[in-house]
Amino acid sequence: MKEIKLTDSEKDLMEILWEKEKVFMKDILESYPDPKPATTTIATLLKRMQNKDFVGYTLYGNSREYYPKVAKGEYFKEEMSSMIDRFFNNSVTQFASFFTSNAKLSQEELKELREIIDKQIDEK
Repeated sequence: MKEIKLTDSEKDLMEILWEKEKVFMKDILESYPDPKPATTTIATLLKRMQNKDFVGYTLYGNSREYYPKVAKGEYFKEEMSSMIDRFFNNSVTQFASFFTSNAKLSQEELKELREIIDKQIDEK
């Protein structure tokens, strides 16, 4: 995936697309809470996201059915990798240390993390 970031507004719209998978403009607008953004605002966001190759559409007459071209998991993975690179010198260990020290995890959550790590070690 390209190293292209989405703005917060674009991420909000992508969440709708990821959830619905295929959606027309009226359905996008209905998914927003009140006060709803203007149709032109959504159209502008969709155009920018098409240019970034995050969104595609199928034309049915004059209507466009939009769909995500990037999976949510793929985008999240890239975002996390970028964050770890920028803030933790590309060290997952530094990230894990910071996360476990600052996230105020319960004993149960720490045990779950240990189980996840142990499982990954056993699989390798």
